[in-house]
Amino acid sequence: MDRILSDYLERYPELRGCKESVVGAVGAIVNCYRSGGKLLVAGNGGSAADSAHICGELLKGFLLKRPLSGEDKSFYATQGEIGGLISDKLQGSLPAVDLSAMQSVISATLNDNGADLIFAQQINGLGKPGDVFIGISTSGNSRNVIAAGIVAKRRGLTAIALTGERESAMSSLFDITVRAPSSLTPRVQEFHLPIYHLICAAVEAELWKQ
Repeated sequence: MDRILSDYLERYPELRGCKESVVGAVGAIVNCYRSGGKLLVAGNGGSAADSAHICGELLKGFLLKRPLSGEDKSFYATQGEIGGLISDKLQGSLPAVDLSAMQSVISATLNDNGADLIFAQQINGLGKPGDVFIGISTSGNSRNVIAAGIVAKRRGLTAIALTGERESAMSSLFDITVRAPSSLTPRVQEFHLPIYHLICAAVEAELWKQ
């Protein structure tokens, strides 16, 4: 963790002010996974793309190979040619769900209940105590992400906000807020990428120590 953090802060010195909140976010996510929980992620527009990106880094190997256990490899190796492929190529995975990609649920909620509940409805169904919700909003005031945070709190999730530098409704509500050092939307989005890459790399390194 320390080496990864130092490397990122050397390359992105503007993020030094985020160090404490990033460490807190990594700790919360690692504890979640060690307890058998999952990560739920959501955002709008460019932040929806970031949501998908985060899930992609966690569901398969990011910087590490994430080898399967010996028991898993032995089982797959007995399952014929395709089993051999699985045994050789399949990577360890961390459960992460991109709520921004659930088109049927989103459109149904839009139609029946309104845009503010498109993520909250999913957290109400998928969220369990011990899970983590990451809400991404450059302003920190996206109503549908705020609503999701409220439901996450009720369901016993830890809520992590990725926002810009200003105080916001999300920074008041969420358990941990990682603030990118800008209030300009494109700049906030530019900083969000190294922030969540740092978080994903640190979580992976902690769970697959090599």
